[in-house]
Amino acid sequence: MIQSSSKISDGKMFDIVVVLISAVILVIVLYPLLFVLSASFSDPAKVMNGEMWLFPVDFNLDAYAEIFKNNEIWIGYRNTIIYTTLGTIINIGLTTLAAYPLSRRDLPGRNLMMFMITFTMFFHGGLIPTYLIVQNLGMIDTIWAMVIPNAIATYNLIVMRTYFQTSIPWELQEAAMIDGCSNIKLLFKIILPLSKPIIAVLVLFYAVAHWNAFFNALIYLRDDALYPLQLILRQILLVNQLGGTDAAGQFGMDEKILLGQSVKYALVVVASVPVLIMYPFVQKHFVKGVMIGSIKG
Repeated sequence: MIQSSSKISDGKMFDIVVVLISAVILVIVLYPLLFVLSASFSDPAKVMNGEMWLFPVDFNLDAYAEIFKNNEIWIGYRNTIIYTTLGTIINIGLTTLAAYPLSRRDLPGRNLMMFMITFTMFFHGGLIPTYLIVQNLGMIDTIWAMVIPNAIATYNLIVMRTYFQTSIPWELQEAAMIDGCSNIKLLFKIILPLSKPIIAVLVLFYAVAHWNAFFNALIYLRDDALYPLQLILRQILLVNQLGGTDAAGQFGMDEKILLGQSVKYALVVVASVPVLIMYPFVQKHFVKGVMIGSIKG
């Protein structure tokens, strides 16, 4: 009885410690997000003076009004939605078509192919050779420069391959083949329906990567009409104000500086909202897919 009560006590203490550590981590992660959200709705002068620390002070929507008056923001949103949607479809399609055969035991030379694929995670040509390839393929200043160069992420390919190997019994695939199921039919009728968790996780990974991407646009795009949201936001943050808007001319220099500070926070919120909206729809699959796909194997 003494040993049993001691084990229960140790278990409770462990749970308490875990909860406390988790609470500290939550505060550390959550506070900057809440601060940015509150600062975007607050008087920028109060924010700069340190009078706001968590909740909005002197609530106003001036920063958001300035942002949504800028047509470049809407163009950036449109382009980013296109890049994210098209790019994610290409990513998931190509990653699945590569991961499935590499997970098959009957594929000759699959270990050599996996070695060559994994090799690219550590050694690659670099920016200049990549740019020359994109240029020679005629993708400079086109939508394809945003979705083709990073069509398959090696890490995600390995995760999906591991999921296919560890979560879908080989015996099930053999039984389907004995019944006359072709490889294509096996993939679409059996493998993919059983792979919803890992597909949901990779959709989130790829979509977030596309939504936050700006470096490829900075390198490959010249036409302002093709700029994604993140590149437009970067330009706005660099100049610290919304240049060329009618409302900006109605303020003095001090007001412009304050408004620019408030706009910075509002831009972070505007750029983050779509990802936050998407996450709950894949959250139920997220933990399962990550744990099964990355720990085993």
